[in-house]
This record gives sequence, C-alpha cells and structure tokens, in this order.
Amino acid sequence: MRNGFTLSEMMLIFALIGIIVGIGIPPLSSTLNRIEVSSAVSHIVSAHTRARLMAVTKGRVMILAVDSVALSIRERGSSEPIWFEAGPSLEGVSLAGPSRTFTFSPEGFSLGLSNATLVLQKGASEKTVIVSRLGRIRIH
Repeated sequence: MRNGFTLSEMMLIFALIGIIVGIGIPPLSSTLNRIEVSSAVSHIVSAHTRARLMAVTKGRVMILAVDSVALSIRERGSSEPIWFEAGPSLEGVSLAGPSRTFTFSPEGFSLGLSNATLVLQKGASEKTVIVSRLGRIRIH
C-alpha cells in the first residue's frame, strides 16, 4: 500500500478550496469597503474637531478645507496650511460634490454656512456626514 493522494483526490480538494474562496471573497471585499469609508469619515470628523479646537485655543478664525485629495487647516488670510492630511481618495474613497470649506470663529462656531453634506462612498458602501451651522456632526 502506498502513502499519498491520487491526482483526482488532489484536484477535488483544490476545486473545493476554489469554491469556498469564491464564496468568501465578495463579503470580504464589501467589508473592506465599509471599513475604508468609515476610516475616511473619521478622518474628516477629526479634522473638523481639530480645526474647531485650533480656532478656540489660538483665538483666531480657522478655515478647514475638505476635498477628495486633501484635508487642510489654515488661518483666515493665510494661504499656508497649519495642518495637512491626505484626503479620502488616497484610500480609494470618493467624495461627492465640490470641495468644501468650513470657517470657525474664535468661539468655536461655524461661520457663514447652512448645513453642509459630505457623501463618501466606495463600492456599495456609502456614508453621509452632515455638518450643522453650529458645528454639530451627524453621520448616516
């Protein structure tokens, strides 16, 4: 009697592994998309909080610029960013619509805008960030 497997047994095992992997990859892909969209949302929310806190602590008007390529904070009247981070497109997440700017007063309130909506998506995963005029953030 010989030890080992026949060619047909090996082919059957590889076929079964292929079927199992084929069934498991699509849910894994959608989970990764959800994670990347959530990460991009959290970067935008933390940039918003950072800009607001910088306005309060420095006692100056700060402007947060949000677009798909970059998130940046600068003082009003200055073109040089104080803080900069890559935008959601680095992770393959798209940001719908034009770039947005949020202006924060030294008291921490948003100036000059009504509710702003940012829609981030990748694949079938989508999240919406709504920033109120007072600076509150809701995520849907």
